[in-house]
Amino acid sequence: MLAAVGGVALAAALSMLVLREPMRVALALITTMTALGALYGLLGVHVIAAFQVLIYVGAVMVFMVYVIMLLEVRERDGRPRLSRWALPAGALGLLLADGLAAGALRGAPSPAPAGAPAQDFGMAPFAATFLSQYWLEFELTTVLLVSAIVAALAVIAVSRRRQG
Repeated sequence: MLAAVGGVALAAALSMLVLREPMRVALALITTMTALGALYGLLGVHVIAAFQVLIYVGAVMVFMVYVIMLLEVRERDGRPRLSRWALPAGALGLLLADGLAAGALRGAPSPAPAGAPAQDFGMAPFAATFLSQYWLEFELTTVLLVSAIVAALAVIAVSRRRQG
């Protein structure tokens, strides 16, 4: 299940790089953020999954879609659907998929022994687990957000230049 949701997130993230219409890029970003929330949920970090869906998908993306609609960026006929970045994005996606496959082949860490005491859930154990095990996923999400915002701004700038 993790691989399927990760594949959806990766495909939607790559489509943000190659799509030209701002609204489609925003929809691909919404799909990516929702899939990342699902990944956090599947990894057992339910608080971060809820934050991901409520804050990023619910608030930030609604705001971005509103701005795109406010700018009245329209699709133009007769231009190619994919940008010139489609081939480099595909190559980067293959490299990322290779890295993810290598990590998946290493296997999951071994479970706790049967006699080990169960950890209680509180803020301190959550913070320790989050900062020790899930920090990379969280930082990759921030990089994805920044790159998505830059991509959305670039798409809007290019389409406004072509319209004017």
